[in-house]
Amino acid sequence: MAGERSGDLLGGRVLRALRRALPERRIRAEGVGGEAMIAEGFSSLYDLERLAVMGLVEPLGRLPELLRMRARLRERWLREPPDLFLGIDAPDFNLGLARRLRRGGVATAQLVSPTVWAWRPGRVHKVARAVGDLLCLFPFEPALYQGVDVRTHYVGHPMARELVGESDRSAARQALGLADDAPVIALLPGSRSAEVAQIGADLLAAGRALKSRDAQRQLVMPAASPERLEQCRRLIDSAGAAAEVRLVQGQSRDAMVAADVVILASGTATLEAMLLQRPMVIAYRVAPVSWRLMKRMAVTPYVGLPNILAGRAVVPELLQHDLTASALALEAENLLGAAGRAQVDALRSCRDGMARDFDLEAGRCLSELLTTPPAASVS
Repeated sequence: MAGERSGDLLGGRVLRALRRALPERRIRAEGVGGEAMIAEGFSSLYDLERLAVMGLVEPLGRLPELLRMRARLRERWLREPPDLFLGIDAPDFNLGLARRLRRGGVATAQLVSPTVWAWRPGRVHKVARAVGDLLCLFPFEPALYQGVDVRTHYVGHPMARELVGESDRSAARQALGLADDAPVIALLPGSRSAEVAQIGADLLAAGRALKSRDAQRQLVMPAASPERLEQCRRLIDSAGAAAEVRLVQGQSRDAMVAADVVILASGTATLEAMLLQRPMVIAYRVAPVSWRLMKRMAVTPYVGLPNILAGRAVVPELLQHDLTASALALEAENLLGAAGRAQVDALRSCRDGMARDFDLEAGRCLSELLTTPPAASVS
């Protein structure tokens, strides 16, 4: 069960890793996933886009649909129990489903810990009630579950090994149709519809403001899916900015590699930019009610993974009311100079110690669960 594109990418890797770890076994996988999982033979019972909802309050508008989906999946898998239920991120949806399946005798696991290190630390108990095993992407996460009845496994983040070493900026610019001898600003408004709706216009306006100060600067905006491509195209067309922005589908990594500075939505992309050692500014906005609740339950003052990993404000974060086009442009302008080089030095230190073979570790862990599944809890 993946909840959005980043989970789908992890799910695709998991399916490949399982087939390598269990070459003699036929693996049949179904649930909810996207292109990466489907390419590995996965049967998606629902469109992944239906689960990609952000914030605390925003999902309420879709709650009846989400509850019906979860009920149907629960009934299906209690009637025909799988050998293992694996939730991939999307904890608000997946952990509730996992808890009910576990009560019915299904072995359950979760890949990607909820952000208990950022807010709502009490969720460690919810995780323990829902799953027997938790696969963690970051080295500091297993310690957060000490004293809680769940087995934790640090499997590493796949990007940490993928992105070690220097990246070819010239090749990335060529792939995107950008000039090699002029600055590039990458605008990444997120992979979910709500993210683009909340911050896309501000990112676009910030990029145009930066370009107005130097006409040689190039703007590139990668869209995560065909749906986001159309959404971003409408945004650009309504601003009359089609001649100023190179809009592409996918190629977010190329865009970051090509960039002199990245302005992006908080999320997995911030980790990618950190590992690529690209100066960045983080943008984040949700519905006002969600924001008030999140502020009340926050553990750390940061939302961006690079800052949480560093334990300090390495990357500028413009959040909620502080998120304006002019503020984004100001921070990005600073990063085009010495401040950007200083940030990259700090990002390099954050990257140390994160490299681990995710495919090997996740495949080994899950293959053990499939061949010797733990007893399911009836709590």
